[in-house]
Amino acid sequence: MKITRKNLSDTKVKLTITLGKEELEPAREVALSKLAKDMKVEGFRKGKVPMAVAAKNVSPEALDQQTLDDALSKAVAEAFTEQDIRALERPQVDVTKYVPGESAEFTAEAEMLPEVKLGDYKKLKIEKADVKVAASEVDEIVERMRANFAERKDVKRAAKNGDETVIDFIGKKDDVAFDGGTAKDYSLELGSNSFIPGFEEGVVGKKPGEEFDVPLSFPDDYHVDTLKGAKVVFTVTLNKVKEIALPEVDDVFAAKCGPFTSVDDLKKDIKRELTERKTRESQDKVRDNLVEQLISASTIPVPNVLIEDQSKSIEQDFQQNLAGQGMTLDMYLESKGIDKDKWLDTEVKDSAKKRVQAGLVLAELSKVEKIEANDQELAARIDEYRQQYASRPEIVKQLESPEAQREIANQMITEKTVDRLVELNSKKS
Repeated sequence: MKITRKNLSDTKVKLTITLGKEELEPAREVALSKLAKDMKVEGFRKGKVPMAVAAKNVSPEALDQQTLDDALSKAVAEAFTEQDIRALERPQVDVTKYVPGESAEFTAEAEMLPEVKLGDYKKLKIEKADVKVAASEVDEIVERMRANFAERKDVKRAAKNGDETVIDFIGKKDDVAFDGGTAKDYSLELGSNSFIPGFEEGVVGKKPGEEFDVPLSFPDDYHVDTLKGAKVVFTVTLNKVKEIALPEVDDVFAAKCGPFTSVDDLKKDIKRELTERKTRESQDKVRDNLVEQLISASTIPVPNVLIEDQSKSIEQDFQQNLAGQGMTLDMYLESKGIDKDKWLDTEVKDSAKKRVQAGLVLAELSKVEKIEANDQELAARIDEYRQQYASRPEIVKQLESPEAQREIANQMITEKTVDRLVELNSKKS
């Protein structure tokens, strides 16, 4: 077998492969064996035809074609292995010459895992933000906790800011109800500014049982194109007005919130949790920033096939997240005023490229630094997942598959590689 290699780019390769009799003859025997299994010859059961008999009864054209297919399949795999090429897709094979029993010549073209040239990964800059928790942040959490323990009492008086109301409403544009503008028994806290400007103000001063109109205009920058700046009328029925009574912030309140004997203990615990959260966020930012610096300092050719695969993954994850919010991708794109092709070519493709670059550069760094996940570490991580998903037997079963365990091992190697990157750049004075 003769192989000629041509790199079409940093991410694409083309091999020209020539086979002679020494490769075609064994391929012909394999091909005849395959064809004999489905051959029907009088006096022999299907699949039991002797090779000598099969050779006399086989179609020459079928045998030549099967020989070529088998020879090509074997030769392509051997050629890519010999050239130390990791193909990222099934090679595109084109036959340029075939003389049955004598020779065959063909090309095999594919995108390949590129060579990554690492930058100086030991001279990156770590910028740590000071982790501080302001008293106002603690107070904000306390107020949310007060709201959770608030008592709601039905009242017959007119509604005012701070009250919770239960309303029915129908929104109409040009006397026609529009999508998303109708609801029944909707809970709305007045003064929360959760509706478009003017709506909550229109409910203030009304009493339970009243029906009234609230004319207003949607903002010019509203996320639905058909309602931007539109003049509409909401017909509202005020079913209930509930007065919200917040508890006093005292030691009794603190005891309701957890194992605390005083407000001071409660606030200290809130501050501790906020500090831990901000510390984790700060550490994550440091890690992300180091990876971004490493990408910028390195030469990382990006194969299109990897960008396409990652783009599909990002799009699928995004659609699942939207579904959890009761939205579809079309609804989201309409709210942003962009079409799908533009969204894919900008936001999705850019994110996909960054993910691929990060994966390639960290994979190269893990090789250079000889970072691995040993069997004990892998077993411990899998055991953690088993406990985490104990109530999801289908997920626990998936953890036993070799594919899932390889993915977990790769994830651990990536984590350890970023840890190593942080360690190397934290030692600098």
